[in-house]
Amino acid sequence: MTVEKCIIIGSGPAGWTAAIYAARASLDPLCVIGIPRQDPAPVLPGGQLMLTTEVENYPGFPGGVTGPELMEHFQKQAERFGTRIEYDDVASCDFSHRPYTLTLASGATRRAHAVIIATGATANWIGLPNEMRLARSGGGVSACAVCDGALPIFRGQPLAVVGGGDTAMEEASYLTKFASTVYVIHRRDAFRASRTMQARVLEAPNARVLWNRQVIDVLGEQRISGVRLRDTVSGEESTLEVAGLFIAIGHTPATAFLAGSGVELDDKGYVLLRDRTSRTNIEGVFAAGDVADASYRQAVTAAGMGCQAALDAERWLAARGVH
Repeated sequence: MTVEKCIIIGSGPAGWTAAIYAARASLDPLCVIGIPRQDPAPVLPGGQLMLTTEVENYPGFPGGVTGPELMEHFQKQAERFGTRIEYDDVASCDFSHRPYTLTLASGATRRAHAVIIATGATANWIGLPNEMRLARSGGGVSACAVCDGALPIFRGQPLAVVGGGDTAMEEASYLTKFASTVYVIHRRDAFRASRTMQARVLEAPNARVLWNRQVIDVLGEQRISGVRLRDTVSGEESTLEVAGLFIAIGHTPATAFLAGSGVELDDKGYVLLRDRTSRTNIEGVFAAGDVADASYRQAVTAAGMGCQAALDAERWLAARGVH
C-alpha cells in the first residue's frame, strides 16, 4: 500500500492552508475532506464558513466575500499546487506505530508518515427546522456574532442571543455595540457564565435578559422576523420580534474519530497542543484550527494554525529523511 508523506483531515481554513503549504513544500498532500451531511445540522466540506453568507473580516477582501466563495478560493489554491482530494470521512486512526493508518467511512484505509488534524468544531444548534433553514440561507440566524454581528443588516436592529455561558455573554456583549436592543434568552433563572462576563451584559444599557425562556420556533420566510418563546415555568408562549438570532450554546469539536487513537484531548474534546506548536502528544501527528482552539474560532486564526501545522510537519518529516 502506498504510504503518503502527509495526510490532512479536514477542509476548513486550517485544512486548506495546511494543504497549500504542504503542497508547496513538495509533500504531495492528500486532503480527506469529508462527506456533506444535512441532518440533524449541516456538516459541509469547507467547515462553518459554508454556512456564512458575508465575510467582512478576512484580510484581502475589502468588499467582503461569502463564506462558500472564500472556501472555494482556498480549495482552488490548494489544488493549484497539487493537493489531492478524497471525499470521505475518517472513521478511526491507528497511531500506535508508523506509518500511521487511517480507516475511512467507506472501509478503505490510508497510510501516512505524518497526519494533520483540521476537522474543526461544529456549533451546537437548537435543532429547529426553521432555525436550520434560515442558517443555511443566510436569513439572519448565525452561530457566531463576532463573525456576522457587525454586518449592515444587523446594525440598529433588535437582536437575540440564546445561551447562558461565557460564550453567550461574549456574543451578547459584542452585539451591544451594533444592536438597538440585545435580548439574551436563557432557559433558566441564572447564568452559568462567570460573574465578570455576566456583568458586561447585565450592565449594558441596551441589553435585556429574558429568564426562563426557550426558543420553540424561528419566524420568517426569507429573513428572520422573530422567535416564538415558551416560558419554562408557566408554559406560556409569546413572540419576540428580532432581526437576528445568534445561537451561543457551545461548540462540539469534531474529534469522535480519534477515540482510542491515543491523541490527548481536553475535557471538552479539543485536541491538546504542545509548547505553543501544532504538535500533539503523538510524534508526527499535528492539529490546527477550531479542533484545537476553543478560544478564537475565527477563519484567520484557523488559517494561521494551518500554516503552522504544515511547517511543523515538513520539518518533522525532513528530520526523519522523508522529503
